[in-house]
Amino acid sequence: MKAIVFTQYGSPDGLELKEVPTPTPKDDDLLIRVHASSINSWDWEFLNGIPFINRLMFGLLKPKPGKQILGADIAGTVEAVGRHVTRFQPGDEVFGDLWDNWGGFAEYARAHETALEPKPRNSTFEEAAAVPQAGVLALQGLRKAEQLHPGQKVLINGAGGGVGTFAIQLAKLSGTEVTGVDASHKLDVVRSLGADHVIDYAQEDFTKTGGRYDLIIDCQGLRSMFDNNRALRPGGTYAMVGGSMLRIPQLLFLSFFASLTRESRKFRLVAEGPNKGLADLKGLIEASKLVPVIDRTYPLSEVPAALRYFGEGRHKGKIVIAVES
Repeated sequence: MKAIVFTQYGSPDGLELKEVPTPTPKDDDLLIRVHASSINSWDWEFLNGIPFINRLMFGLLKPKPGKQILGADIAGTVEAVGRHVTRFQPGDEVFGDLWDNWGGFAEYARAHETALEPKPRNSTFEEAAAVPQAGVLALQGLRKAEQLHPGQKVLINGAGGGVGTFAIQLAKLSGTEVTGVDASHKLDVVRSLGADHVIDYAQEDFTKTGGRYDLIIDCQGLRSMFDNNRALRPGGTYAMVGGSMLRIPQLLFLSFFASLTRESRKFRLVAEGPNKGLADLKGLIEASKLVPVIDRTYPLSEVPAALRYFGEGRHKGKIVIAVES
């Protein structure tokens, strides 16, 4: 099969389209004929070998065999099943996040049956591939607030990216007042998805405007945790989806300090793992209440160009890879 392979950490220029062996499913696995995949920030980070902790998964000095094909989000058709598989059969259309195995930038991928859900009936493969990782992170970020009520205020930092575009739609379904923060060229899509207010992060610091929010979903991590604390209402929740690993100790400190002082503000890391709530997202898509935003679609052979575009940070929503077969 054809796959995009990386054998060294660095820029997308080192990626190559190669013929590699087709994966063999184990007893609890499926072999998926991949029709589409999509790019996430983890693809970019693992390609570059940063932060360094990621190399414990992929290899310290270079990607180790078995971890040389990026791509976690996939949508495709079940080609074969292991003998213990009960949820799917050949011919089923599926989608999911292959965080445990990766390998989505290829014509075929192996996945445990629990890593997948039936593809939404009203979605194309490209649309379905845009959902798993970003949609689940957005959903889990919203759920950190436990229960949102109509009229409460939600701020989404990085609202024009993959996670942010899902988070806006999910927050509006709860009847909340949404503020979207991002670069100026992304604010049009933020408005179109229903955000009540928009902020150009280069022109205005949302932590210094005096605004207070019941939930902050932070996909960027450009402001310090202590600044975000200032922008929370009493009883509010800060949900960290993206940003530097160095910010996690700040989050843990504030969470610990809050528990000691009985501070009502909560600080949460979104890290439930892949596909937690993917079935719920499928239901919302089939009910036409949630729509993935796709900026561009590239063929498999142009994954290096797609990753370069991702690295520039200009994309709105998701970048999808259409796998030719």
